[in-house]
Amino acid sequence: MLNNDGVETRRLRILLELARLGSMRAVAEEMHLTTSTVSQQIAVLAKEVGATLIEPDGRRIRLTPAGRRLADHSVTILAAVDAARLDLRPGAEPAGTVRVSGFATAIRRSLLPVVAGLRDSHPAVRVCVLEHEPFEQFALLAGDDIDIALTYDYNLAPVTFDPTLEARPLWSAPWSLGVPAGDEHITDFRDHDWIVNSRNVADETVVRTLASLAGFTPRITHQADSLTLLQDLIVAGLGVGMLPADQPTHPGVRLVRLSGPEPRLRAYAVTRRGREGWPPLALVLERLGGGTALPRPGTTPRRPG
Repeated sequence: MLNNDGVETRRLRILLELARLGSMRAVAEEMHLTTSTVSQQIAVLAKEVGATLIEPDGRRIRLTPAGRRLADHSVTILAAVDAARLDLRPGAEPAGTVRVSGFATAIRRSLLPVVAGLRDSHPAVRVCVLEHEPFEQFALLAGDDIDIALTYDYNLAPVTFDPTLEARPLWSAPWSLGVPAGDEHITDFRDHDWIVNSRNVADETVVRTLASLAGFTPRITHQADSLTLLQDLIVAGLGVGMLPADQPTHPGVRLVRLSGPEPRLRAYAVTRRGREGWPPLALVLERLGGGTALPRPGTTPRRPG
């Protein structure tokens, strides 16, 4: 039961950070508090709800089942509080800086046209652009360091989004195998070296999945984050690797279609739950063309109509 004073939302935020980081010291550093303040706030919260919220886990701590339940409720509570604050300014003219992080292809394909259009239609809205891989962006969203993350996964390496996030599908694109153009007669690449992404394991997961379905284990030798560098490695005869099928390739690189199944990259616009009502953020999401948010884990999509 809650006491007559209720629960302060800051304590719920501390509990969520503790669930994410697993250390009071880490929470203190993240929220610019002292460790003793974090400990005291968790103790007060436990008293308010009448339940033990944390327990030792070696040198760290973890949430008890009651703590995890309260953390789950906190996501909804804090999102509602954020939404209520935004509702204090209904219909406000969009103004402010929207921080958008993304991978290079999404920035070029989806974000830059939006930025160009906003200069004329909404000069009071500024967009700050940052380039990061998806795993980096989720941490930035959790720390409230960005407002929108342009992320991706593959149909053969799907990602499960945290329940604190809202993910909207943007677009998808087929991927093919990039090989040296001179190897016109090669159809089986099991004996070749393979090149995968240096900063995102999803690319390697897809390669290993496709190879497994074909009955072999890929010899992964090189890693390259840049698609331009990956193609340079292919031209140099250092291996083969996945490339987008809907984009032009360097001279010396040809694309081999992959099927059964065909790998597809899927792009998303991801935000923290409860933030979509902020006018500048809502405007950028609308211009990006994001569809309906994906259902949260553990929920059942409603049938239309």
